[in-house]
Amino acid sequence: MEDIAAAQTGTEAEPAAVLAARMEAGLVGHGALVERLMIALLTGGHILIEGAPGLGKTRSVRRLADGVEGSFARIQCTPDLMPSDITGTQVYRQDSGQMAFMPGPVFRNLVLVDEINRAPPKVQSALLEAMGEGQVTAGGQTRILPEPFMVVATQNPLEQEGTFPLPEAQLDRFLMHVLLDLPDADTEMQILDLVETELRIHESPEGPALDHAALAEMKEQVLQVHVSPALKTYIVALVMATRQQTPEIDATDRIGHAVSPRGTLALAATARARAWLHGRAYVVPEDVAALAPDVLCHRMAPTWRAQAAGDTARKILADILSAVKPL
Repeated sequence: MEDIAAAQTGTEAEPAAVLAARMEAGLVGHGALVERLMIALLTGGHILIEGAPGLGKTRSVRRLADGVEGSFARIQCTPDLMPSDITGTQVYRQDSGQMAFMPGPVFRNLVLVDEINRAPPKVQSALLEAMGEGQVTAGGQTRILPEPFMVVATQNPLEQEGTFPLPEAQLDRFLMHVLLDLPDADTEMQILDLVETELRIHESPEGPALDHAALAEMKEQVLQVHVSPALKTYIVALVMATRQQTPEIDATDRIGHAVSPRGTLALAATARARAWLHGRAYVVPEDVAALAPDVLCHRMAPTWRAQAAGDTARKILADILSAVKPL
């Protein structure tokens, strides 16, 4: 994130660089994850983080929560979790003799849904309306969620027993799906040094949190970032390559479920946010190509033949990115 900080120093976007730097100060080797979290924050999207235990998934979200004004809730998913544990429930008030709604943890600005694939399908679907519409319907009444509202979910790819894979409709609600790899030896040593330092030194608060007014202004600035017609054509070409044969590549025999229009919109929105974070008022092809795997891959599903041949969604998209070039 050093290039982002350098690009934004002395500009109206400096608070974003400060927040990114504060987040990365407590994380090692997660510059790309910090960038993705910032993009989701600036676009009002939700993000799914997948990785083995101990890679800092929960820690990264807590760092974000500490740096942004607003309420925060963490939901630990288990197989016995109920939808009302997330959305809230009606309770009887003895003092008034009436039923009253007690809001659940989803009524927060930032919600961490830890190990979402451990929650049963009915609980996962309870998040659909909240993530897609920004509202919750319970007890016959619809209630609007606070603004800003952002869901960050994590999942562990290792354990399969007692887990429930997210359905395609749920995956499509996430703006991005980020995969975390195990660190190399140098990064592992930095993690060890960082944790030991934190255990010895109790640091004071790092400064004021980013307030909602400043965040809203940043979102408006992101919307003003220019996407040229040529880059829009590039984005559409990448998506269309998952649906039908194109002059550059035919990947349709390896894709059973292609990217929907929501993927096109998400790729354009995230590219704008990345350009803005890097201090540009316009999107470049690098923005699109860098974000395409995290934005598009969870919206497409390889056929069983492709999976048997060892093809994953990310491998197929890598082939598409190699074949489809910007104008």
